[in-house]
Amino acid sequence: MARTVEIERHSGFCGGVIRAIGTAEAYLDAHPGGRLHSLGAIVHNEAELERLAAKGLVTIRHEDIPALSAAGAGTVLIRAHGEPPASYKMLSDAGLEVVDCTCPVVLKLQEDIRAAHARLAEDDGKLVIFGKVGHAEVLGLLGQVGGDALVLERPDQLEAALREGRLHTDRPVEVFSQTTKSPVEYAELCRRIQGAVNAPVTVHRTICSQVASRHEQLAAFAAAHDTILFVSGSTSSNGKVLYDLCRSVNPRARHISSETEIRPEWFGPGERVGICGATSTPRWLLEKVAEAVRTLPE
Repeated sequence: MARTVEIERHSGFCGGVIRAIGTAEAYLDAHPGGRLHSLGAIVHNEAELERLAAKGLVTIRHEDIPALSAAGAGTVLIRAHGEPPASYKMLSDAGLEVVDCTCPVVLKLQEDIRAAHARLAEDDGKLVIFGKVGHAEVLGLLGQVGGDALVLERPDQLEAALREGRLHTDRPVEVFSQTTKSPVEYAELCRRIQGAVNAPVTVHRTICSQVASRHEQLAAFAAAHDTILFVSGSTSSNGKVLYDLCRSVNPRARHISSETEIRPEWFGPGERVGICGATSTPRWLLEKVAEAVRTLPE
């Protein structure tokens, strides 16, 4: 029987990334030869960044804003991850035009976090964010409340936070998650907080529904194939979460960034090979990887 290769149909850009990249491409098409500056990488995928750079998208850091302003008028794109209020002020003070592509799901989360922080202030409560420390989305969330929140990356970090007095068991708590975190880990963290805190604990469902549903779909896909190639950029937070999920279901899951990393010895004759990726992985890259596997000798 010949080897079969299948791309998981739900893999590829999420809606927020599709919107941001589409907006960037439309701007660059309308300004031939011009440049658009993205505040941070518009997507955590090296191959897609190279493609967009060829069109005129330039990735900048916050510290680059003064120099960009001094060079004359420029346009800066806010990516889907969102930004704290301080970034908007910095751009406004620099006289730069802003194209805001913050994902609507993230915008709603920012609004909800501001409201929760105001409620908790009345009873000296605590805001908890389940997310990756230093991640752009998490920094944007912290900026909504002046940094006044406890960020936990893993459920097992709760015990240290309690022991060190960063979370009090006799005060109300409201819990939110970065939109791309694992639903299973978030549920576990919330369970632990509810078991440890004697005051009211409010849990908010803030993981993107598109991301949450992918976990179950991806687990089934990984189990249905002999070998899995998970494709994502090296800096993708969502990619790490989803690859770990694939690996937990199928020990023969391998993480690659492009088709150049594929090794023929990974595959046997007649195998079912599954290709999947993160919400930051472009569909064209998944197809390129699939074609590379198809052309390998049996």
